[in-house]
Amino acid sequence: MPKSFGMPLLLIALGSVWFLKSTALLPNTATLLALLLAGCGLLLLVLEGVNKSSIVSSPLLMYTGAAIWVYDHYDVRFSHAFSLGMVLAGLLMLLAHNRRIPERQAPRGGRKGPPAEH
Repeated sequence: MPKSFGMPLLLIALGSVWFLKSTALLPNTATLLALLLAGCGLLLLVLEGVNKSSIVSSPLLMYTGAAIWVYDHYDVRFSHAFSLGMVLAGLLMLLAHNRRIPERQAPRGGRKGPPAEH
């Protein structure tokens, strides 16, 4: 992308967010953050598939989004949400040790193998 596109795209993005916020169409910050985290967790799972890395990180991202939303809307105590998240993280880490879950594959186009010696 040419450098000349940076400033117009930034202005469009900031203007759009400002417009949505001033017209009350944009949800509050906690809801927006919760949706972004949950969406990132789902997207990560879709893009990477199920592997030892995504089986832990994807559900934790989704749980964090849900915990932020519940904390903001239902006044759940932080210690409750955090301790439940710790239990979930531990269970997911144990699940990742299962032999049926594949290892994370190297990214496409990346280096393969050790560097050649001269």
